[in-house]
Amino acid sequence: MTELETDVLVIGGGPAGTWAAVSAAAAGATVVLVDKARCGSSGPTAHGAISLWHIPPGPARDEAVRRAHAHGGGLGDAELMYRVLEETYQRIEQVARWGYRIATDPAAPATRRIYLDGAGYLRRMRRGVREAGVRVLDHHPALQLLVDRDGVVAGATGLRNDNGFERWTVRAGAVVVATGGCAFLSGGAGTDVDTGDGLLFAAEAGAELSGMEFSCAYSLLPQGNAETSALRGLGLRFATLYDESGAELPGHRSAALAAIADGRRVFAGLDDGQAARTRPARQGIADRAKRVPLRAVLGGTVRGTGGLRVTGPECATTVAGLFAAGDVVSRESVTGAVSGVDGLGGAWAMASGVWAGTSAAKFARTADRRAPAHEVPGAGLNAVARIDPRAVIGLVQEHTLPLRRSYWRSAGSLRDSIGELDGMWPGAEFDLGGRGVDLLRARQAAALLAVARWTKYSALMRAESRGMHRRTDHPGATDTWRVRLNSGGVRSVWVRPEAPRTMPRQPRDIVA
Repeated sequence: MTELETDVLVIGGGPAGTWAAVSAAAAGATVVLVDKARCGSSGPTAHGAISLWHIPPGPARDEAVRRAHAHGGGLGDAELMYRVLEETYQRIEQVARWGYRIATDPAAPATRRIYLDGAGYLRRMRRGVREAGVRVLDHHPALQLLVDRDGVVAGATGLRNDNGFERWTVRAGAVVVATGGCAFLSGGAGTDVDTGDGLLFAAEAGAELSGMEFSCAYSLLPQGNAETSALRGLGLRFATLYDESGAELPGHRSAALAAIADGRRVFAGLDDGQAARTRPARQGIADRAKRVPLRAVLGGTVRGTGGLRVTGPECATTVAGLFAAGDVVSRESVTGAVSGVDGLGGAWAMASGVWAGTSAAKFARTADRRAPAHEVPGAGLNAVARIDPRAVIGLVQEHTLPLRRSYWRSAGSLRDSIGELDGMWPGAEFDLGGRGVDLLRARQAAALLAVARWTKYSALMRAESRGMHRRTDHPGATDTWRVRLNSGGVRSVWVRPEAPRTMPRQPRDIVA
């Protein structure tokens, strides 16, 4: 068994986790980073280009905040958006000083948005982490948090899956969870590691969540292995979309998803001019692509918005000693009720990673690491397995992946899902388990089920349509529901509206 002690433990090695590790080390903390796979080469970012907000101070930044706030259904926090924009602007300059080549958006002014090759970006961040003196433990998935007698998070424990699945424990003064979101094993590129583990073990320690109803974002991906190289990643953004009759679909992605949800086939293709516009960000793609069929792939909370609730820019969760960054956090503050694509998600990962790492280092200075700590009890951790995790995963996917379950929602379908998922929970809690890889799979199945329950309960509570949340029985948005929904609980799920006095300021409250 591996036993370590450090000031700050970072769980997750994607963009948010690596920025958290670098920032904690820069603040003078000793840092250990554990990753479920390999830090710097796993997760969605490693499988494509990412965009980042990169807007200098001035009218353009003000307009970006106004537009993003309106697009997000009024749930965003304009003040925090400005903070994210400024942090990202400064950190991109730091990345450039590292010598990393940055591509500008071929369809917009260079001052508005930039693109980073995901794989190269993560490789550079891994090198930065090592240069900062961080100890990196690859293939070390975390299973449980440690807490002291006062409930303060004091480390984590998990499995080392590259050497016989032996146990590891890291005692820490503070923990940053940056494990990403939950894509329900839908098949999206790089999302196989995004099974909601961090959401579950944080909630088991008492952390609250927010925005879980906004966890129904879908991606459009080419079907099969057709000639689609030009339509992957950024290329699809410039493609023209058609339905099965050959009619062009207005509204791009939203119209295409609606068509697929209605049972129609959707196709995409690039003409020569569109293909040429992708070249600055993706070299070597074909000039012309045949029209290829597309499929809808659920992104869950990865492309969605829901996640752990943090209490402010310091990225502290509602549990002392636990901080969070990236897709594991609710992004309502910066994206509102819509997806974090088009620069917002990448900017949030960078900014929240910096803030969480810095805050965790500060917290660790006053933490009492001499106090006894114990593992937080969790679901799916039994020594003997009595049910197959595949049965749990199958049920979860039945109630999450189809567009009829997540893209279009109604009280009837949501109650049906809640009944089925709740009925499975006792078995997942007490009958999932095993040893080694079986224990890891059991824990992942329990996490998938827990996240699915939070999303369904929250979607039932929000009796309106706002952003990506579409209720066929409540097709319009109302001011009554311009509030955030907090949620939590593991055995018994709860959802409640956030107090109106805590709602963030709007752009008009900040910008003259």
